[in-house]
Amino acid sequence: METLLAFLVLVGFLIWFHELGHFLAAKFFGVRVEIFSIGFGPPVISKRVGDTVYQIAVIPLGGFVKLYGEEEKVNDPTAFSGKPPWQKIVIALAGPFFNIMLTVLLFTVVFIIGMEIPKHMREPAIVGYVEKDSWGYKAGVKKGDLILKVGEVEIKSWEDLRKAVIENTLQKKEKVILVVKREGKIITLTVSLPTIETGQENLGIQPYLPPVIGKVFEKLKGIGISPAYQIGLREGDRILKVNGKEVSNWYEVVKTIRSGGGRPVKLLIERDGRLIEKVVIPAKDPSTGQAVIGIGPYMEVIKESYSLPAAISLALQRTWELFYMTFKVLWGLATGAISLKTLGGPIAIAKFAGQAAESGFVPYLSSMAFISLQLGIFNLLPLPVLDGGLILLFLIELIRRKPLPDKFKEYWQKIGFALIISLMIFVIVNDILRLFGN
Repeated sequence: METLLAFLVLVGFLIWFHELGHFLAAKFFGVRVEIFSIGFGPPVISKRVGDTVYQIAVIPLGGFVKLYGEEEKVNDPTAFSGKPPWQKIVIALAGPFFNIMLTVLLFTVVFIIGMEIPKHMREPAIVGYVEKDSWGYKAGVKKGDLILKVGEVEIKSWEDLRKAVIENTLQKKEKVILVVKREGKIITLTVSLPTIETGQENLGIQPYLPPVIGKVFEKLKGIGISPAYQIGLREGDRILKVNGKEVSNWYEVVKTIRSGGGRPVKLLIERDGRLIEKVVIPAKDPSTGQAVIGIGPYMEVIKESYSLPAAISLALQRTWELFYMTFKVLWGLATGAISLKTLGGPIAIAKFAGQAAESGFVPYLSSMAFISLQLGIFNLLPLPVLDGGLILLFLIELIRRKPLPDKFKEYWQKIGFALIISLMIFVIVNDILRLFGN
């Protein structure tokens, strides 16, 4: 229920803001707006104010602004059909533009309020753990290595490493040179890069995390009361042994629990100077199939907040980075370099929104900014029905200096509806398969 509410608020607000862009641009050029709708289908709530009916429809996965004279030629100065092509382009462009501006605005608020981030993300990338059989492990990265460069990019922090791996992956590089400092010596390694489908951004290279519990989850989705909460584990408990085997970091704790196949796990923990033994029976995570007990690691966090000018500058920078990376992904999808299976639909967005809402107000705003940008970019694609498709038609009319044939526009719309419906079915099926772990 909380996930659904977070999704509806996020999507509803973003669609409203998008359509507000079209609405205000149309009003600015003197076009009469007949309907301003959030959602599709029969209206649930509607109210006429002046010439416009404002409504919330039953299907919340979109919205529209119906302009007078949009579908037929009308000899009226308030009709959309009578406006010059450049004004039509501005009206069509206003929706995506508003989404992009909202992204900047939301990120500005996020940077002013401040976000809590793991402290190690701002610290030198000293390897604390290397996952077995990972890309880093196969390349020969070892615990204690200081990552200096990935390709031509200098690495000064774990955040730099994350960005560099993503950037090189988006450039479809199969391998990249990794420069590390080991026991005072500079060593060059060749590491294979993960594909975008894996979603891994760290090559299996992790910072050191102590085997200390930072969070005990009371409930787990699809499971109920978590095993850790049931047996009384607490935040601050230091795990010394798992099934009699000493553990030196958090990753060893997770690995041992997951490899147990759901069998009872014996924990030796240190709490307030006392040694305590606990036995916990892991539950199976329905989304991943892995054994979990409902604990998270302790990570020292720092809060970074900025003045208004600095926040605006950072917001513009973050928006541009995401804009660039999104087009890289779109190009990869178009060329086949990235699988279409990576696309997410309403279920994926709902899950994303729910997780962000659970993390707090600032992460929720950040996720809203991200989705707003995706919505704006998606609508700019030159496909029929989308704003980008309309802009393309109006540009052609501007160049031709006369309207396109009505028959062509009719076929253009039909093709657009077929494409969009097919895409919606595809991403929803993708979501369902992903939900059931296929």
